[in-house]
Amino acid sequence: LAQRKIEAETSTFNTAISACEKAGDWESALSLFRVMFQSAVELDAFSVGAAASTCLKGGVWENAMQLVGVMSQRQVKLDTACLNAAISACERGRQWEKALQLIGVMAHSQLELNTVSYSATSSACEKGGKWEIALLLFSVMAQGLVQCDTTTFNAVISAHEKAGEWKKAVQLLSRMSQSKVELSTITFNAAISACEKAGEWSKALQLFDATLRSNYYGTGHDYFERCNQSLGEERR
Repeated sequence: LAQRKIEAETSTFNTAISACEKAGDWESALSLFRVMFQSAVELDAFSVGAAASTCLKGGVWENAMQLVGVMSQRQVKLDTACLNAAISACERGRQWEKALQLIGVMAHSQLELNTVSYSATSSACEKGGKWEIALLLFSVMAQGLVQCDTTTFNAVISAHEKAGEWKKAVQLLSRMSQSKVELSTITFNAAISACEKAGEWSKALQLFDATLRSNYYGTGHDYFERCNQSLGEERR
Protein backbone atom coordinates (compact mmCIF):
# COMPACT_ATOMS: atom_id res chain seq x y z
CA LEU A 1 0.00 0.00 0.00
CA ALA A 2 2.84 2.36 0.92
CA GLN A 3 4.58 1.58 -2.38
CA ARG A 4 1.40 2.38 -4.31
CA LYS A 5 1.13 5.70 -2.47
CA ILE A 6 4.72 6.62 -3.40
CA GLU A 7 4.05 5.70 -7.03
CA ALA A 8 0.91 7.83 -7.01
CA GLU A 9 2.82 10.77 -5.53
CA THR A 10 5.54 10.40 -8.16
CA SER A 11 2.95 10.40 -10.91
CA THR A 12 1.27 13.48 -9.44
CA PHE A 13 4.52 15.41 -9.20
CA ASN A 14 5.53 14.36 -12.71
CA THR A 15 2.22 15.62 -14.09
CA ALA A 16 2.68 18.95 -12.32
CA ILE A 17 6.29 19.30 -13.52
CA SER A 18 5.19 18.46 -17.05
CA ALA A 19 2.50 21.15 -16.85
CA CYS A 20 5.14 23.69 -15.77
CA GLU A 21 7.36 22.56 -18.64
CA LYS A 22 4.59 23.17 -21.16
CA ALA A 23 3.94 26.59 -19.62
CA GLY A 24 7.65 27.46 -19.73
CA ASP A 25 7.69 27.98 -15.95
CA TRP A 26 11.10 26.50 -15.15
CA GLU A 27 11.28 28.01 -11.67
CA SER A 28 8.07 26.28 -10.53
CA ALA A 29 9.19 23.04 -12.17
CA LEU A 30 12.48 23.11 -10.29
CA SER A 31 10.68 23.96 -7.04
CA LEU A 32 8.50 20.88 -7.45
CA PHE A 33 11.55 18.80 -8.31
CA ARG A 34 13.29 20.09 -5.19
CA VAL A 35 10.35 19.00 -3.05
CA MET A 36 10.57 15.51 -4.58
CA PHE A 37 14.30 15.38 -3.93
CA GLN A 38 13.98 16.44 -0.28
CA SER A 39 11.09 14.09 0.47
CA ALA A 40 10.54 10.35 0.16
CA VAL A 41 8.90 10.71 -3.25
CA GLU A 42 10.68 8.55 -5.79
CA LEU A 43 12.45 10.32 -8.66
CA ASP A 44 12.38 8.73 -12.08
CA ALA A 45 13.75 9.55 -15.53
CA PHE A 46 10.50 11.30 -16.47
CA SER A 47 10.80 13.64 -13.48
CA VAL A 48 14.29 14.69 -14.45
CA GLY A 49 13.55 14.76 -18.17
CA ALA A 50 10.57 17.08 -17.78
CA ALA A 51 12.53 19.36 -15.45
CA ALA A 52 15.53 19.38 -17.81
CA SER A 53 13.28 20.23 -20.75
CA THR A 54 11.95 23.17 -18.75
CA CYS A 55 15.53 24.30 -18.12
CA LEU A 56 16.10 24.18 -21.89
CA LYS A 57 13.15 26.48 -22.52
CA GLY A 58 14.26 28.77 -19.71
CA GLY A 59 17.85 28.93 -20.97
CA VAL A 60 19.29 27.76 -17.64
CA TRP A 61 21.78 25.05 -18.63
CA GLU A 62 23.42 25.06 -15.19
CA ASN A 63 20.22 23.76 -13.63
CA ALA A 64 19.95 21.05 -16.29
CA MET A 65 23.44 19.82 -15.40
CA GLN A 66 22.54 19.84 -11.71
CA LEU A 67 19.54 17.66 -12.46
CA VAL A 68 21.76 15.11 -14.17
CA GLY A 69 23.98 15.17 -11.06
CA VAL A 70 20.93 14.46 -8.93
CA MET A 71 20.18 11.44 -11.08
CA SER A 72 23.63 10.06 -10.38
CA GLN A 73 23.33 10.68 -6.64
CA ARG A 74 19.98 8.94 -6.41
CA GLN A 75 21.07 6.23 -8.87
CA VAL A 76 18.09 7.02 -11.06
CA LYS A 77 18.29 5.17 -14.38
CA LEU A 78 19.28 7.52 -17.17
CA ASP A 79 17.42 7.60 -20.46
CA THR A 80 18.05 9.17 -23.85
CA ALA A 81 15.21 11.68 -23.72
CA CYS A 82 16.32 13.08 -20.38
CA LEU A 83 19.96 13.53 -21.39
CA ASN A 84 19.00 14.94 -24.78
CA ALA A 85 17.06 17.68 -22.98
CA ALA A 86 20.13 18.47 -20.87
CA ILE A 87 22.41 18.46 -23.96
CA SER A 88 20.02 20.79 -25.77
CA ALA A 89 20.07 23.14 -22.77
CA CYS A 90 23.88 23.15 -22.92
CA GLU A 91 23.75 23.80 -26.68
CA ARG A 92 21.55 26.81 -26.11
CA GLY A 93 24.01 28.05 -23.49
CA ARG A 94 26.98 27.44 -25.84
CA GLN A 95 28.46 24.96 -23.35
CA TRP A 96 30.18 22.58 -25.75
CA GLU A 97 32.31 20.91 -23.06
CA LYS A 98 29.24 20.06 -20.97
CA ALA A 99 27.43 18.75 -24.04
CA LEU A 100 30.36 16.47 -24.85
CA GLN A 101 30.44 15.34 -21.23
CA LEU A 102 26.79 14.34 -21.42
CA ILE A 103 27.14 12.51 -24.73
CA GLY A 104 30.04 10.65 -23.10
CA VAL A 105 27.76 9.65 -20.22
CA MET A 106 25.25 8.34 -22.74
CA ALA A 107 27.88 6.27 -24.53
CA HIS A 108 29.25 4.91 -21.22
CA SER A 109 25.72 3.98 -20.12
CA GLN A 110 25.11 2.30 -23.49
CA LEU A 111 22.17 4.57 -24.20
CA GLU A 112 21.03 5.22 -27.76
CA LEU A 113 22.69 8.26 -29.32
CA ASN A 114 20.12 9.60 -31.76
CA THR A 115 19.74 12.58 -34.08
CA VAL A 116 18.97 14.99 -31.24
CA SER A 117 22.00 13.81 -29.23
CA TYR A 118 24.44 14.42 -32.07
CA SER A 119 22.76 17.49 -33.53
CA ALA A 120 22.63 19.42 -30.25
CA THR A 121 26.23 18.47 -29.40
CA SER A 122 27.50 19.37 -32.89
CA SER A 123 25.71 22.72 -32.71
CA ALA A 124 27.15 23.40 -29.24
CA CYS A 125 30.67 22.67 -30.52
CA GLU A 126 30.23 24.86 -33.60
CA LYS A 127 28.89 27.74 -31.52
CA GLY A 128 31.77 27.30 -29.11
CA GLY A 129 34.32 27.61 -31.92
CA LYS A 130 35.17 23.90 -31.86
CA TRP A 131 34.30 23.29 -35.50
CA GLU A 132 36.74 20.39 -35.77
CA ILE A 133 34.74 18.44 -33.17
CA ALA A 134 31.49 19.30 -34.96
CA LEU A 135 32.90 17.79 -38.16
CA LEU A 136 34.07 14.70 -36.26
CA LEU A 137 30.61 14.16 -34.79
CA PHE A 138 29.10 14.49 -38.26
CA SER A 139 31.47 11.78 -39.46
CA VAL A 140 30.47 9.54 -36.54
CA MET A 141 26.79 10.07 -37.43
CA ALA A 142 27.46 9.00 -41.01
CA GLN A 143 29.30 5.87 -39.87
CA GLY A 144 26.50 4.98 -37.48
CA LEU A 145 23.82 5.73 -40.09
CA VAL A 146 22.20 8.29 -37.78
CA GLN A 147 19.83 10.57 -39.67
CA CYS A 148 20.89 14.21 -39.90
CA ASP A 149 18.41 17.05 -39.43
CA THR A 150 18.50 20.77 -40.18
CA THR A 151 20.33 21.54 -36.93
CA THR A 152 23.05 19.01 -37.77
CA PHE A 153 23.59 20.33 -41.28
CA ASN A 154 23.56 23.94 -40.11
CA ALA A 155 26.28 23.21 -37.56
CA VAL A 156 28.45 21.30 -40.03
CA ILE A 157 28.03 23.81 -42.86
CA SER A 158 29.00 26.56 -40.41
CA ALA A 159 31.99 24.45 -39.39
CA HIS A 160 33.11 24.14 -43.02
CA GLU A 161 32.60 27.89 -43.41
CA LYS A 162 34.96 28.50 -40.47
CA ALA A 163 37.44 26.00 -41.93
CA GLY A 164 37.42 27.85 -45.27
CA GLU A 165 35.99 24.84 -47.10
CA TRP A 166 33.34 26.47 -49.29
CA LYS A 167 33.00 23.55 -51.71
CA LYS A 168 32.13 21.15 -48.89
CA ALA A 169 29.64 23.66 -47.52
CA VAL A 170 27.87 23.84 -50.90
CA GLN A 171 28.00 20.06 -51.27
CA LEU A 172 26.25 19.65 -47.93
CA LEU A 173 23.64 22.16 -49.01
CA SER A 174 23.04 19.97 -52.04
CA ARG A 175 22.86 16.87 -49.84
CA MET A 176 20.20 18.56 -47.70
CA SER A 177 18.17 19.34 -50.77
CA GLN A 178 18.43 15.81 -52.14
CA SER A 179 17.44 14.36 -48.75
CA LYS A 180 14.51 16.80 -48.51
CA VAL A 181 15.86 18.20 -45.24
CA GLU A 182 14.45 21.66 -44.57
CA LEU A 183 16.71 24.48 -45.75
CA SER A 184 16.72 27.40 -43.33
CA THR A 185 18.04 30.94 -43.51
CA ILE A 186 20.91 29.86 -41.24
CA THR A 187 21.78 27.13 -43.75
CA PHE A 188 22.04 29.54 -46.67
CA ASN A 189 23.82 32.22 -44.63
CA ALA A 190 26.61 29.85 -43.62
CA ALA A 191 27.08 28.59 -47.20
CA ILE A 192 27.00 32.12 -48.62
CA SER A 193 29.55 33.26 -46.03
CA ALA A 194 31.81 30.31 -46.92
CA CYS A 195 31.74 31.31 -50.60
CA GLU A 196 32.25 34.99 -49.81
CA LYS A 197 35.28 34.33 -47.61
CA ALA A 198 36.82 32.21 -50.38
CA GLY A 199 36.28 34.99 -52.91
CA GLU A 200 33.71 32.94 -54.80
CA TRP A 201 31.40 35.89 -55.42
CA SER A 202 29.36 34.36 -58.25
CA LYS A 203 28.55 31.32 -56.13
CA ALA A 204 27.65 33.51 -53.18
CA LEU A 205 25.26 35.55 -55.34
CA GLN A 206 23.63 32.42 -56.74
CA LEU A 207 23.04 31.11 -53.25
CA PHE A 208 21.71 34.49 -52.18
CA ASP A 209 19.20 34.31 -55.03
CA ALA A 210 18.26 30.80 -53.89
CA THR A 211 17.72 32.15 -50.38
CA LEU A 212 15.32 34.83 -51.63
CA ARG A 213 13.35 32.29 -53.64
CA SER A 214 13.30 29.90 -50.68
CA ASN A 215 11.88 32.58 -48.39
CA TYR A 216 9.25 33.50 -50.97
CA TYR A 217 8.22 30.12 -52.34
CA GLY A 218 8.91 27.79 -49.39
CA THR A 219 11.71 25.24 -49.10
CA GLY A 220 13.26 26.11 -52.45
CA HIS A 221 14.54 22.56 -53.05
CA ASP A 222 13.85 22.50 -56.82
CA TYR A 223 15.41 25.87 -57.44
CA PHE A 224 18.44 25.03 -55.34
CA GLU A 225 19.01 21.87 -57.37
CA ARG A 226 19.25 23.96 -60.55
CA CYS A 227 21.51 26.40 -58.76
CA ASN A 228 23.75 23.61 -57.51
CA GLN A 229 24.00 22.06 -60.98
CA SER A 230 25.28 25.39 -62.20
CA LEU A 231 27.84 25.52 -59.41
CA GLY A 232 28.95 21.97 -60.23
CA GLU A 233 29.47 22.86 -63.90
CA GLU A 234 31.64 25.82 -62.92
CA ARG A 235 33.74 23.62 -60.61
CA ARG A 236 34.51 21.12 -63.40
